[in-house]
Amino acid sequence: MVKRVLVFAAHPDDDIIGVGGSLAKHVRLGNLVSVCYLTSGDSGSLDYAKEELARVREGEARKAANVIGFKDQVFLRNRDGYLDYNEKNLKRLIELVRGKRPDVVYVHSESDGHQDHRTTFRLVIESVGRAGGPWFQECKGKPWVTGTVLAYEVWTPLSDFNYVENISDFMDKKLAALRKHASQIKNVRYDEAAEGLSRFRGAMTGRGKYCEVFQIIRATELL
Repeated sequence: MVKRVLVFAAHPDDDIIGVGGSLAKHVRLGNLVSVCYLTSGDSGSLDYAKEELARVREGEARKAANVIGFKDQVFLRNRDGYLDYNEKNLKRLIELVRGKRPDVVYVHSESDGHQDHRTTFRLVIESVGRAGGPWFQECKGKPWVTGTVLAYEVWTPLSDFNYVENISDFMDKKLAALRKHASQIKNVRYDEAAEGLSRFRGAMTGRGKYCEVFQIIRATELL
């Protein structure tokens, strides 16, 4: 059975850093992948003006998605570094969940060290809950209950996790996708950090050479 997968990422490279290997695995399984970026990462470099950097980073996200094998991307274009937990964003996310009807949602962890990542967690968890009930008539779409919600690590490694995905067969694809974010790895080698963390997770869990780990927020079926 084909599953619908929806990833929420604060910035255009977070999806690949945190869950890129699992997304490549979803694609191989024939699952439908969508990613929603709450900001376009316009504060992520001093080498560009904000408007130009947003365009560059959205373009990099599209190139990375092509490597992984999905095309459905949503850019909400909130201000990078100033993401708000507010009515506008809640309504947009509720409508997105009701429209995409995901079986699996991936989101930043609640304990991540980046403020935008933590705000994304709050927005998504609240929106997934509201989207499932017969409430909030100002939001379009019919209620939809998402069966599985997993929190992933990016800026801060998870201290507690209870699901491990072996991505050894997809690590090369994850790194190739992450290297499409050239504006970011120019100054900080996120590709090397992601490779090292995945290798560490593989070694310490014994589940494969490279692994991604998650906190289960809600679960019916996993990969």
